[in-house]
Amino acid sequence: MSFFFAALKRDLLLVFRHRNDIINPLAFFLMVAVLFPLGVSPDPAFLSEVASGVIWVAALLACLLSVDGIFRSDYEDGSLEQMLVSPEPLLVIVMAKVLSHWLVSGFCLAIISPLVAMMFFLPEQGYPALILSLLLGTPTLSLMGAIGAGLTVALRRGGVLISLLVLPLYIPVLIFGAGTVQAGSMGLPIQGYLALLGAILVFSLMLAPFAIAAALKISVRS
Repeated sequence: MSFFFAALKRDLLLVFRHRNDIINPLAFFLMVAVLFPLGVSPDPAFLSEVASGVIWVAALLACLLSVDGIFRSDYEDGSLEQMLVSPEPLLVIVMAKVLSHWLVSGFCLAIISPLVAMMFFLPEQGYPALILSLLLGTPTLSLMGAIGAGLTVALRRGGVLISLLVLPLYIPVLIFGAGTVQAGSMGLPIQGYLALLGAILVFSLMLAPFAIAAALKISVRS
């Protein structure tokens, strides 16, 4: 655990030295929220109806925007190769990096999501469902995105390829996340949706770290 927290601290320090890694996903999230009503319709009733889907799509794309950088800087400066040959478990390093990515992307998106919900006239009773769904769903997005980032880390322009690889994996999270917000805004029970998001997260935590470690070994050593 001490090595895990040391790796997490290192990654967070690197992120805060390059604040664009924090600002870019949040700025993209807010830009989508601002531009959508301008391009479609500013009608409050319409925006309230589509709020759950638009907010979740914006959050998904914002997370996808930042996953390419999870291992990119470590690969470019050679430290990723040292991690692969290190006696420390690679799974611990992988989980520290995924947690770091989630803290500066998914967690921050969940914190500012009520602001975006206000812009879309989402009923106040839907706010808890929105925050809970993002807190449960975005870690899965980080885990699945890290698989694609590991497979494309050795490619110079792997961003588009990552999208093709991980977007199909994101669809269940998007469906249940948006469904949670929709049900919460209508005053319906959300426990079933949250249980499904939690089950997907647990399943991802069980398998994704091994897939990420294998992807890194294939990409770096090939």
